[in-house]
Amino acid sequence: MPVYKDETRNTWYCSFYYKDWQGNNKRKKKEGFKLKREAAEYEKEFIKQHSGSPDMTFESMAKLYLDDCKTKLKPTSFYVKETVLNQRILPEIGEMPINSITPNTLRQFNNKLLKDNKDYSTLYLKKVNGQISCVFNFAVKYYNLSSNPCKLYEGIKGKTKSDIQFWTLDEYKQFINAVKPMEYRVAYDILFWSGMRSGELLALTVGDIDLKSKTISINKNYAKLHNKELILTPKTKKSKRIVEIPSFLCNEIKEYSSQLYDCKPSDRLITVSRPALRVNLNKYAQKAGVKQIRLHDLRHSHASLLIELGFQPLIVADRLGHENIKTTLETYAHLYPNKQSTVCEKLEDIFNK
Repeated sequence: MPVYKDETRNTWYCSFYYKDWQGNNKRKKKEGFKLKREAAEYEKEFIKQHSGSPDMTFESMAKLYLDDCKTKLKPTSFYVKETVLNQRILPEIGEMPINSITPNTLRQFNNKLLKDNKDYSTLYLKKVNGQISCVFNFAVKYYNLSSNPCKLYEGIKGKTKSDIQFWTLDEYKQFINAVKPMEYRVAYDILFWSGMRSGELLALTVGDIDLKSKTISINKNYAKLHNKELILTPKTKKSKRIVEIPSFLCNEIKEYSSQLYDCKPSDRLITVSRPALRVNLNKYAQKAGVKQIRLHDLRHSHASLLIELGFQPLIVADRLGHENIKTTLETYAHLYPNKQSTVCEKLEDIFNK
């Protein structure tokens, strides 16, 4: 693999031929390397990438994987995936040949993560390892890697995730009575009484609200990436839904909408930022004397209210837009009352008849 020196710039470059994915001969030239070794390593990795060699570095495979994901994922999802790989994974195992990474490698990798930050939760560690597994699955499927070592490694143990936080109805009433700005009152009320996600709330337009049928159509999601506002498709297929809302919330939205200047159906209903909603949630919670919760916990509060009112998991799942009822059961199972005594009572009745 010859490399060449550019005498005028005092740098190195490589120039070579390779076969692309269609089997065509292509020429590649890459300039600007400070060291001869860097130019040679670039050529070696480039050829491995395009030949499908499973002994390329994990970083090279990750780049191929990210290139594949970029056309398929929402920009926000891609950003999260890319950030986790670049900040947490590649600095530790990026230079290792992908076929040399074993379950023991992953054990040591996770131990180092916990040593660097003992507050990492098990959920976060699973998220990080999930990205590693995605790269391995990609390599197995498209680059002849024999197996995915993540499937053999199950030793992910971090800080136990705390139970979900939520407000009871009384706590929420105490909180909302302290909120004076109308846009914030409407925003928090919609989140609490509908259970929608904050991104769904911020994507709502005036035309999504049907005051006659007392429904809200949830059909898009708001996100902000690199200071650019994005209106994206819903998180999942089930996230696209129509939610019924009570009359008092309809009246509040109607009053608020009437105060919006030159309001059009395509205008966003809530224009304050997500950070502002978070800051003011804490501000008014402190003022009202109720415990601090996250913005997303208003969604948990809605779910807990439905469960307290006796609604079954399937109804809660549909209202929240969960893709699978399993998500609902795993998240809120501990809130459902124990029915063992009821079962015994029914069995007693049957036996005594």
